[in-house]
Amino acid sequence: MSKNSKIEWTHHTFNPWWGCTKISPGCDFCYAESWAARVGSNVWGAQAGRRFFSEAHWKEPLRWNADAEKGGRRRVFCASMADVFENRPELDPWRARLWALIARTPHLDWLLLTKRPTLVARYAPWRQDWPANVWLGTTVESQAWAEQRLPALLALPAAVRFLSCEPLLGPLDLRPYLHRVDWVIAGGESGARARPMNPEWPRSLRDQCAREGVAFHFKQWGHWHPVNPSEFRRAVRLQDARGDPIWMAPLGKSASGRSLDGREWDEYPGALHRAENAPAERQGSLSFADRG
Repeated sequence: MSKNSKIEWTHHTFNPWWGCTKISPGCDFCYAESWAARVGSNVWGAQAGRRFFSEAHWKEPLRWNADAEKGGRRRVFCASMADVFENRPELDPWRARLWALIARTPHLDWLLLTKRPTLVARYAPWRQDWPANVWLGTTVESQAWAEQRLPALLALPAAVRFLSCEPLLGPLDLRPYLHRVDWVIAGGESGARARPMNPEWPRSLRDQCAREGVAFHFKQWGHWHPVNPSEFRRAVRLQDARGDPIWMAPLGKSASGRSLDGREWDEYPGALHRAENAPAERQGSLSFADRG
C-alpha cells in the first residue's frame, strides 16, 4: 500500500491482498512476484496462499478520501500486487469488503486493472449501474491478448475503461476497439530479464489514440532504451517498419526515463478528471473527452 505511489499514472495504491497466478506472457517476469519474494512472502501460484492485511491497512483509503474531498479527486490503483478478479472463492469475503470500501470513498477513483476481464461480471457486484468512481482496465501486452480480453472489457459498462499495454511485447492495432476506450497506458518492461520494446510500438499506440481522441499515457521505456550503437557495446538490433535498424541498450529504468519523441505523455481521461487532479510533477497534455 502506498499513499504517494511511485507508479506514474496513479496517486495511491491499495492492495486488498497479495498474490496471484501467472496466466499470459506479460506475467513472465512479474515485478510483483519478485517484490513479494524479496520480502519473504510466498504468495504466487495456484497452490500458494494469499497474504491479507490489518484493520489499519483498510482504514487508509478512508483518510485518502477525506483529503480528496478537500483537495480534489485522487486515483487509487487496486491492486498492484494481486488481481481482484482472480478465480479463488476464498477471496470472496475480501472482495465484498473492497466493494464496500469503494462505496464509502466517492472522492477516490478506483482503478481496477485485471488480466481476467471475463471473470469481472462474475465477481463485481454491479450490473448495469457501475459507480462513477470505478475505472475498469485490462492488460493488453500483444495483439493476441487484445483480441481475447477487449471484447470482455468493452461489454462491461464501467464509467471509464482503460488499457495497460505494459509490458508492451509486440505491435498493437487497437483501431477496432478504441471508440469505446477512454485511456491507453503504454510502457516497456523493467528488470534485468526485461524484453526490449520496439519504439515503433508505443509510437503507433500514441498515434492511434490521437486519431480517436483517446487519452494516452507513456509510462516508461523500462530496462531498454534507443541508443547510438557506437556508444554501447551491449546494444541489440531491432528494426522499424521499413527494415531500418533500431538499436536498444539495457540502460535500466531510471536512466531510460519516460520521454517519447521529446516529451512526456501524461494524458488522463474524463471530464471530471482535470489537470489539477494529476500529480503536479506529472501534469502534461490531458484529454477531457467524456467517453464513458
